[in-house]
Amino acid sequence: MAVPARRPRVAAAEERGMIALRPRIHDIYIGRVVLATVLLTWAVLLGFDVVMAISGQVGDLGKGSYDFPTALAVVAYSVPRRAYVIFPYAAVIGSLMGLGQLAATSELTALRALGLSRRRLSASVAAALVILTALMVLNGETLAPWGQRQSDQLKLAAKSNNVAMARYSGLWAREGDTFLNAIDGRERVVDGHRILELRDVRLYQLAPEGGLQTLTRAAVAEHDREGWRLRDVRRIQFDFNPGSAREERVAEERWDSQLDPAALAAGVTRPRNLSAADLRASIDYRTRNNLDAREYEDIYWSRWFYPLNVLALCLAAVPFAFGSLRSGGMGKRLFLGILFSLGFMLLQMQFGRLAGAFRFDYRIAYALPPILMMATSWWLFRRKSG
Repeated sequence: MAVPARRPRVAAAEERGMIALRPRIHDIYIGRVVLATVLLTWAVLLGFDVVMAISGQVGDLGKGSYDFPTALAVVAYSVPRRAYVIFPYAAVIGSLMGLGQLAATSELTALRALGLSRRRLSASVAAALVILTALMVLNGETLAPWGQRQSDQLKLAAKSNNVAMARYSGLWAREGDTFLNAIDGRERVVDGHRILELRDVRLYQLAPEGGLQTLTRAAVAEHDREGWRLRDVRRIQFDFNPGSAREERVAEERWDSQLDPAALAAGVTRPRNLSAADLRASIDYRTRNNLDAREYEDIYWSRWFYPLNVLALCLAAVPFAFGSLRSGGMGKRLFLGILFSLGFMLLQMQFGRLAGAFRFDYRIAYALPPILMMATSWWLFRRKSG
């Protein structure tokens, strides 16, 4: 009497929907291979980015006390932020390379022959990436913002002795007996010309004997081709001899100052370099004061969707690796998979910009690309037979 062939235990369990949640030996092996290739890819991409960043500092050498060792330190402080930005690309490319390595040695074929489904293999890849993604999220909220602040402060202090940044009080600058303090600011381009806009500005002018002579507060200090302009100005003039003070208000006036706008622009904290908590505080501040907070909202919600985007990108590209189980051309499939995934990353960035332009909810803009990626991945999994 013929004994019916026994199906692999893993295959039978998966058919009954009894996929074990605890990792098995094959999960650990796949995860180890994927982690190794992702880390290697990450190191290569980060190395290229660091080299390019160092070469980009050459043009600033010689300005003030800014020398090559200082430039190296400036770039070194920015490495955590650069690692955070590059990680999604390294995760996609490294995952495909790891699976490609397994496919080239027929190990994926062997695992499939044991009854492991593409879904289980993809879960092994995702589980390995969750660890690195969690570390990157933590880095993006702690080490990366701190390192970028140190980098900006070091470069600014070396290039200009009259400009400094403080953690909670914004930008400080000095010109003669006048001290400037701005909470924040931004640069924008109008008709091909850069315009620096500082917000919530205070000007402290000291008397020759050292006392405060004039306190000026302006809602906006703007530098264009014609120089500096103050808007919504409130000025208090102190007279110490009779012990009195005089106040005046001006809607707009010119400010005769030689402060370098380029140095001040370098000291303005960029929203992309802030932590999520600081971004939330900046959004609340701008909302209370009827200021435009769209740029901060864009970056704030992109932080929340960062881990989902990483995993969705990788899972959407994984089916391209399984195609090599039936046919050749692994290099071509890897290229198409990388192109497909990075294209979705650009799509996600474009959705954020469209949300800002048409003023719809950023949460919707950042949720749509991962949904599209996951739907495409599911369709590819069903379309490709093992």
